[in-house]
Amino acid sequence: MKKFKKWDIWLIAAIVLIALASWIYLRFSRDEGAFVVASVDGEVTGRYSLSQPLSLEIESPGGSNFLVIEDGTAKVTAADCPDKLCVNQKAIRFQGESIICLPHRLEIRIEGGEEGGVDALAQ
Repeated sequence: MKKFKKWDIWLIAAIVLIALASWIYLRFSRDEGAFVVASVDGEVTGRYSLSQPLSLEIESPGGSNFLVIEDGTAKVTAADCPDKLCVNQKAIRFQGESIICLPHRLEIRIEGGEEGGVDALAQ
């Protein structure tokens, strides 16, 4: 077995530190969303605050899903679709996260509190 040299240990330590710093950055730099947006067939059916607890049933042409908003997260707790993949997804709370139910053509996504404005103007 080959013995580690001084530079090998420094290289391993640097890689571990870079990986740890990247994980911390990605874990804590995401923006928490302010709203849960429910869409059926691409059309928005509801927009709900993440700060207010809420339980509601979302009807779609394929069936229904039960959405629960509590503690700043949103989760589908029940659905009558055959695969129940939407129920098995984790709770969402960060901007850009979503829960999808394909049989019911339902998308539940998290959006930030501010509406997007014009980024640039081309002339």
